[in-house]
Amino acid sequence: MPHIDFKNDLPGIRSALAYSPETAAPLGVLAEILLRSDEGLTRAERELIATYVSYLNDCFYCHHSHGEIACIYLDGDREIIDQVRNDFSTADISEKLKGLLRIAGKVQQSGKAVTTDDVVHAKNSGATDKDIHDTVLIAAAFCMFNRYVDGLATTTPKDMSSYPLRAKQVAEKGYGNHIYTEKQPA
Repeated sequence: MPHIDFKNDLPGIRSALAYSPETAAPLGVLAEILLRSDEGLTRAERELIATYVSYLNDCFYCHHSHGEIACIYLDGDREIIDQVRNDFSTADISEKLKGLLRIAGKVQQSGKAVTTDDVVHAKNSGATDKDIHDTVLIAAAFCMFNRYVDGLATTTPKDMSSYPLRAKQVAEKGYGNHIYTEKQPA
């Protein structure tokens, strides 16, 4: 049961966004910039970073939501998403992404946990300064988003069939106010 009365029955972050449209707008813009930019990292890589950090934070709603969005960008390959969650170092992903996930995992613990060695490793694996910047910002933002969702005890759908439907909508339309104003796709 949510800690506050959201005055809606939407799941996850959607309920908090609908409750507070004035904070929803900048959060939506931030998510759009971080997760849908075509500069540097791919959308799939961006969503995998969000999924991984959300998994480390034990935010069920977010790691399943963003895992499903990544799945769309990966042409339905859920195996890669499970590999990233379980042990990204052995996942069928690029060495560059492995280096970036290493950094993301450190950011999830503390920004100060990221070392020069982590950055050098990522760069030696093909990451650019922009890739590293965006990874740190995605990881930091998802710590905030995860705590927003779980700190207010938003409702988390256990019906896994609902996640791909919303993911398709986000992949097609992005992170706008439709997230909390439009009904769940059927």
